Amino acid sequence: MARKADAATMSPTLNQDELEALARGRHAEPFACLGRHPYEGGTIIRSFVPGAETMEVCTRSGSTSLVKLRRIHDAGIFEGQLAPSKAKGGYRLKVGAHGNSWFYDDPYQYGPTVGDLDLHLLSEGTHERVFTCLGAHVCEHEGIAGTRFAVWAPGASRVALVGDFNHWNSAQHVMRCRGASGVWELFIPGIGDGAHYKFCIFDGGGKQLPLKADPFAFGTEYRPNTASVVRALDGYGWNDSGWMADRGARQNIHAPMSIYEVHLGSWMRTWNAENPFMGYAELAERLIPYVKDMGFTHIELMPVTEHPFDGSWGYQPVGLYSPTRRFGTPKEFKAFIDACHKAEIGVILDWVPGHFPADDHGLVKFDGTHLFEHADPRKGFHPDWNTLIFNFGRREVANYLISNAHFWLEEYHLDGLRVDAVASMLYLDYSRKEGEWIPNEHGGNENYDAIAMLRGMNERAYGLNDGIITVAEESTAFPKISTPVYDGGLGFGFKWNMGWMNDTLDYMSHEPVHRKHHHHQLTFGIQYAFSENYILPLSHDEVVHGKGSLIGRMPGDRWQKFANLRAYFGFMWTHPGKKLLFMGGEFAQEREWDADSSLDWHLLENADHKNIQNLVRDLNRLYRDTPALHRKDCEPDGFQWVDGGASQDNIISFLRKGGVNRPCLVVCNFSPVVRHSYRVGFPYRGFWAEKLNTDSHFYGGSDVGNGGGVEAESVPWHIQPYSALITVPPLATVVFQYSPR
Repeated sequence: MARKADAATMSPTLNQDELEALARGRHAEPFACLGRHPYEGGTIIRSFVPGAETMEVCTRSGSTSLVKLRRIHDAGIFEGQLAPSKAKGGYRLKVGAHGNSWFYDDPYQYGPTVGDLDLHLLSEGTHERVFTCLGAHVCEHEGIAGTRFAVWAPGASRVALVGDFNHWNSAQHVMRCRGASGVWELFIPGIGDGAHYKFCIFDGGGKQLPLKADPFAFGTEYRPNTASVVRALDGYGWNDSGWMADRGARQNIHAPMSIYEVHLGSWMRTWNAENPFMGYAELAERLIPYVKDMGFTHIELMPVTEHPFDGSWGYQPVGLYSPTRRFGTPKEFKAFIDACHKAEIGVILDWVPGHFPADDHGLVKFDGTHLFEHADPRKGFHPDWNTLIFNFGRREVANYLISNAHFWLEEYHLDGLRVDAVASMLYLDYSRKEGEWIPNEHGGNENYDAIAMLRGMNERAYGLNDGIITVAEESTAFPKISTPVYDGGLGFGFKWNMGWMNDTLDYMSHEPVHRKHHHHQLTFGIQYAFSENYILPLSHDEVVHGKGSLIGRMPGDRWQKFANLRAYFGFMWTHPGKKLLFMGGEFAQEREWDADSSLDWHLLENADHKNIQNLVRDLNRLYRDTPALHRKDCEPDGFQWVDGGASQDNIISFLRKGGVNRPCLVVCNFSPVVRHSYRVGFPYRGFWAEKLNTDSHFYGGSDVGNGGGVEAESVPWHIQPYSALITVPPLATVVFQYSPR
């Protein structure tokens, strides 16, 4: 059935089998038959337009008819021969049917769009920007405007492009196969931004698969529809050059980083039942000023990559290269990020490279084979989430993921990626019982392929994008998560401190009378606080699935609950490590987070909640403006215990240092008892200003304090040369800073 496209003696007419194959979209090499082909010194032109009754070849402008074609199949296949004098240059077809006529630009007259070097790098798994050659790209090809489409499907016998431009007819636009690379491509003139499309893929045995969305689609339909959408990514004029040049100084281990984690779909909603989501533009108007006012340095977005199911919160993505249509278009998302940068707010995206859902239109058995996922469910199925696991060891798949990370950083000017569920990627036996997993070649449980992919991702991300950060959500003792790859690490910039979060939240849940038995949960974190570059996360995971809210986990009556939360926030903001707080926590939302409804903003009409919000704002200011509290967040010489062993009193005290002669001394009292004349050691003699007291009436406290500060005298205490008698307020954190007069 195949036929050489350059045969000079090609028969002017196809045989019946070939015609039937073309008409049904089953021909393996449509470019061998359709388009223009040399014949006896002239040119044969064949074209297939379903339903066409007449067809003639015209000049590119359409002003001159060159030859009328004859119909050789009732489905709409035509052919004819041009004389040598008329065979130069491109052509257009004038098509007639049912009394109407229109011009049609034949896609089969155009040459390939993916270069040989690109194909080589794709097959090698080393293409730095796979997204520039695969997917749908609005472009000009051979002087004609249109869109070039390309997809990787090496197990397919045929691939056709379907969309609103061809009435979803799989016979009209069968794609060109680029040999062993497994890439299929087609340029369609006249198609531009906004066109809807999918791939109709036939497996190796010729069976048609469910229509597939483009793995590299830059746009998608609004759910529940699942078509990919052509989106031209160029043309946006960024206004953040100053931010991009300076961001490396704003997000490193020495900089103050306080991150506001946001689920865009539920931060604040509209009253429109059909589309309750605020768009990127409205979020820019409301969310960004709020974050700026609250003093957060960064926004961390829960995944905005396209996902079919709202209830996955974005953690089961199908469109890894597309910002979800729920909130707007790619250009509107770029404008949102641009606005964040204008407000001097960094943007971190939750990125999910570990697994994907088994929706028919997605990556599952994409070309009829286990192309993106492991075939063996012991490596390819995730029991916790009923999802499929990427085959990290396949070079093209690893390249797909690594390029995706770079895509978001480069194309959308994102300042960082927080990589989801890293622990599930590192271990072959993660959430698996004995016999349900396959050891590596050395008999261990480490997933060498995932480790190599993560290292490659971090090397590429940091190597190609100045000033960015990557953050690992990793809950085990896997070594060197935030150590550079060249030093034997995974190469992340930061790691979430899940141990600190679990221990301290459990401590806070106990009644004060019992806390002395759990005192180690407050202090243990310092033993490993500098083994990685840590972020302290109070994330969305801590306010869902029956865990309740942060305020709901605090013991005692209403006043004590709020006092406990104030003291805990004070402890967190002064503890070594960068900070992350999930939305709603900053004003003590009382109910568990619900992704299908807005935060309870009406609570701010109540003084208790407003006071918590005021405290978080002031903590961010203090943290940002005080080098002792952030400059050595990740270095052991930035912290020193004063007294970490006062378990009977539920009190801890420690020093924070920033490399300048103005350290801070922090005292946390997790007991409801006021401690009068409580002696604490100080490193310097003189005045120590009370910079923040969570028991202040400004935050709803009882206003027990130290009248603005204390004088340290020459009485050695707590292995310090000086000390002072202070008043320790109940359920409170107090921060003193050395302020020599």
